[in-house]
Amino acid sequence: MGGDSKWRKMKLVLGLNTCMYSPKTEGDDEPSARRSHAPSPRMPTTPTPSSSGLLMPKYGSKSSSKQICSICLTTMKPTNGHAIFTAECSHSFHFHCITSNVKHGNRVCPICRSKWKEIPLENSGSSHEKSSSNIGSWNQHDPWMILQGMPPHQTHTDRDVPLLFQAYEPSVFDDDEPINQNLEEMLSGNSDSDEGIEIKTYPEVSAVAKSTKFDNFGILINLKAPVTKGSQNARTPIDLVTVLDISGSMTGTKIALLKQAMGFVVQNLGPLDRLSVIAFSSSARRLFPLRPMTETGKQESLQMINSLVANGGTNIAEALKKGFKVMTDRKFKNPVSSMVLLSDGQDTYTNISPRKSGLKTYNPALLSFPGPRIPIHTFGFGMDHDATVMHSISEQSGGMFSFIEAENVIQDAFAQCIGGLLSVVVQELRVEVECVHPVLRLGSIKAGSYKAGMDGNGRSGYIAVGDLYAEEVRDFLISMDIPVNESGNEMSLVKFRVIYNDPVKNSSVTNEGNEVIILRPETTVGNQTVSLEVDRQRNRLNVASAIADARLAAEHGNLTAATLLLEDCQKKLSESESARGGDQLCVGLVAELSVIRERMANRRVYESTGRAYVLSGLSSHSWQRATARGDSTELTSQMQTYQTPTMTEMVNLSQTMSFSRSPSSSMANPAATPPKSKKLLRSMYTFPAPQPR
Repeated sequence: MGGDSKWRKMKLVLGLNTCMYSPKTEGDDEPSARRSHAPSPRMPTTPTPSSSGLLMPKYGSKSSSKQICSICLTTMKPTNGHAIFTAECSHSFHFHCITSNVKHGNRVCPICRSKWKEIPLENSGSSHEKSSSNIGSWNQHDPWMILQGMPPHQTHTDRDVPLLFQAYEPSVFDDDEPINQNLEEMLSGNSDSDEGIEIKTYPEVSAVAKSTKFDNFGILINLKAPVTKGSQNARTPIDLVTVLDISGSMTGTKIALLKQAMGFVVQNLGPLDRLSVIAFSSSARRLFPLRPMTETGKQESLQMINSLVANGGTNIAEALKKGFKVMTDRKFKNPVSSMVLLSDGQDTYTNISPRKSGLKTYNPALLSFPGPRIPIHTFGFGMDHDATVMHSISEQSGGMFSFIEAENVIQDAFAQCIGGLLSVVVQELRVEVECVHPVLRLGSIKAGSYKAGMDGNGRSGYIAVGDLYAEEVRDFLISMDIPVNESGNEMSLVKFRVIYNDPVKNSSVTNEGNEVIILRPETTVGNQTVSLEVDRQRNRLNVASAIADARLAAEHGNLTAATLLLEDCQKKLSESESARGGDQLCVGLVAELSVIRERMANRRVYESTGRAYVLSGLSSHSWQRATARGDSTELTSQMQTYQTPTMTEMVNLSQTMSFSRSPSSSMANPAATPPKSKKLLRSMYTFPAPQPR
């Protein structure tokens, strides 16, 4: 009842569909140990918010704001021992609440967004323990602390440096907060699933006549990550660093939507997950150290995120260095580590030299990081970002590049990324392949952007895959030449095994796969039926190669040659065995080629959206992982995607959030299908997992 009462008060103050988190007062400054041991949900599973959405504010009445402070949502009474500040716009707040708000860079009214000329100041020695307890009580009843609404539409210059960039920052980022050891111990052994990686193999044909030589014989290795039955009670916690562009071009709706998206991210992290935020414009600043996302941690994190003000230039290099510093200097480590970078502009502070191919790339030295590689998932926002640089950063780090073309899908794009990062079930996956028959040699290993290699004589090879999300699929195509062989009625081609770490059980796992064997009869009757699994994988690889070649032609100014390459690929695709059989992957690939051709129609279209769209697609194909190409196009049932079930659920959760529902019932079915009116992200296409014969 208390939570509902606060909810009604909040709607009364702010006007129907608005919710704001409460800014921290000086009494909220808790030691790290105290915050990290705050009461928390039972496990680091993806929590279900108690509110239903993230929307912009509708301003409340002035009379209401005089009765209830819209920051802490408690009653303002002159006899209650608190000073009351009335602004020039006539809205009133607790004096200590509004001074804390101003201290974090907010110079506008939280309700009507009017810019204040007279700013309230507070003595640094004051204390407000009573107000602090009121804020904490409200947070306990309604933990879904939504970010404050749209920031003021005002123009800033490079001289207008936000207060957060003037605050103290340590030289060494070893102040990360420890994880609650009691919760960490509860995680151990909570997964009740003994499932490992599912392994399937498909030879191109099942039989080759003894007297026949078969060159470039294909063998498909299909891997599917498990989904643990205890995934709702235990999962792998993450250390996440988000690097956010708050340059002048982010003013207005963009930064409001960014804050909203970050609010969604914060609320879907668990008490064992840790978050740190780097904000950058002309310079970069760490807003707060890695801290567990307990309810207290969430409240304080949202408070700092909401203090962001857009101004200045774009210094991506310094921001990345600061993000890496958070990772390198940390005292404690969660099993999964990742970074997210969002920018809507060009790096105006870093000299980026073109490669021999004429295409720009980011200096690898800027991405150097001692120890295991930390993937950076980059998001290019709008039409003015440097897609080539953002793609280069993600590619060199092992992350994904997503293109957010439409502003209103930024939260969905973040949701898809977080849905994957919160479902890591396999780490450091390595696939090892070895020829069995003494005369055989590996010809090639098609692994996209994954590191792969063979020994000197081609008898064995490997693929370094790394992490897999729950139920994620990887397909690798191996080729070899099958020689004439008169002895025996069958031939053992290859054997392989997978080695990986189970992060939930904290154990190493080795799975031996079955040998791939084909028949060697005296003769074969008629034409051999080609494996559809191998054929559709070849189609995907051919399409990815054609897109890469078309991109090179487009970058060199030859859009005609680029479109001809795509047309030729589309024609060959339609003649393949799987296409003639109506394979769904081929339908998706044809659709993708058509869209890319449209975005290469002329130089203007290619420069504005085509390049980013193509690079996001190449990122997805090369890593076999979902990226967002946010053109707000609805997916059809014919198009299969790299999107995993956990990604889909998180995107649905993002899309179905609405303040029209009550906080207690809004998330009753987080995986519900979004309304038909909702626009979905266009993701990449792939084939369904091959079915056993």
